[in-house]
Amino acid sequence: MRTSLPLVALAAGLAVSGLHARQESSRTMSDVRLMTVDPGHFHAALVQKEMYRGVDPKVDVYAPLSGDLYEHLKRIDAYNRRPAQPTSWAVEVHSSADYFERMLRERPGNVVVMSGRNRDKIGRVEASVRAGLHVLADKPWILKSSEFGRLESTLAEADKADVVAYDIMTERFEVTSMVQRALVNDRAVFGEPLKGTEADPAAYMESVHYLLKMVSGAPNIRPAWFFDNTQQGEGLNDVGTHLVDLVQWTLFPEQALDYRRDVQVLSAQRWATPIPEADFRRVTAEARFPEFLAPVVKNGTLEYFCNTAVSYTLRGIHTKLSAIWDWEPAPGSGDIHYAFYKGSRAKIEVRQTQADKYRPELYVVPASAAVRGEVLTAVRSRIAGLQKEFAGVTVEERGEEIHVAIPDALRVGHEAHFAQVMGQFLRFVRNRRELPPWERPNMLAKYFVTTMSTELSYKRPPQPAPRLAPR
Repeated sequence: MRTSLPLVALAAGLAVSGLHARQESSRTMSDVRLMTVDPGHFHAALVQKEMYRGVDPKVDVYAPLSGDLYEHLKRIDAYNRRPAQPTSWAVEVHSSADYFERMLRERPGNVVVMSGRNRDKIGRVEASVRAGLHVLADKPWILKSSEFGRLESTLAEADKADVVAYDIMTERFEVTSMVQRALVNDRAVFGEPLKGTEADPAAYMESVHYLLKMVSGAPNIRPAWFFDNTQQGEGLNDVGTHLVDLVQWTLFPEQALDYRRDVQVLSAQRWATPIPEADFRRVTAEARFPEFLAPVVKNGTLEYFCNTAVSYTLRGIHTKLSAIWDWEPAPGSGDIHYAFYKGSRAKIEVRQTQADKYRPELYVVPASAAVRGEVLTAVRSRIAGLQKEFAGVTVEERGEEIHVAIPDALRVGHEAHFAQVMGQFLRFVRNRRELPPWERPNMLAKYFVTTMSTELSYKRPPQPAPRLAPR
């Protein structure tokens, strides 16, 4: 634990700032008031990287005094002080042993924001919904299939209570994924979706994240509990939530899926990323491995089981996903996303390779030379029709492949996607009828895949899955 002195000073400074007093008069003008609960992950702060119309600038934070809270307050303070487009949040900290119960009693806001400490997150979402509060909670909501019933009942309760319970699916706002989705659903480009096989899937996604990385221009210090699988979850529990969501959202847009009928999990495997104690100190600022990690420390190295691969079918389409955590990205690189969908006319593929300077790029690979001309014409037609939404996207030939070039102006970056999710969430809060009816069943299908796959992976010896992403 870091010293509490700077934490107390920073919390006190933000809680009683002149900014707070100056903005209090605007509180009645706002229809949304945020309450952040135990912000254990930096995603809680990214929700506040921008200001929003109709959202009260005063945010109440309920949390224990801890390093997690200290890091969260530093990030909010940095957003307020940045030279370009500074935010104007005023934070009031409520710290006590019963901080969550206290939030439910006092309720100074109507929206709860949660991120981090995934064990029993569903319990907090459930209690908040029952209290009549809207919830915006980072993934994952559940880690085990035994919690699935609570997820299902909580979403049903949110419907009855007319509140919004929503998880933060930022990857739906990544421009390459959005254009890929449009092309997959254009039959003149893609053709009919192929079914594939377990050995040769028709949908594949490989996501590589890194444990040591920079966030908002500073090293991201991870709390020690992040490396506790019973608290954080394994690879598919966490990052894999995005992958499962993207497959559903891409292949079956605006369609409700039934996890009992549409999903069949076939196989899964897990493996560890080794972390020597010296590297653990760098990423956590802890002096040594904590006692709760002792069972997975061998010969001075943490065996961090954060990698999972799964094969399953979604309405008969063979899908394979790999959620991977490596230690540190190569110079000039970062998190890597690779995804393809195979159709009868073309494969639509997102790559991040050294040749493209590790930027996600979109390619269309015609199924044969015989259809290449028709596919090229169809791609140009579809991209022309997308100009209103994706201005400046162009099409170019690269040998036998077709490159869909996306301009820098549309590449807003991962951190900006949190504001986009927040904007969508606020629309639903203000008019719940705008919340699509497919969101609830598809959220259930998503967590069915992540929990069942993670548990299935324990039934075979740990072994790395082959990586298909081109370098």
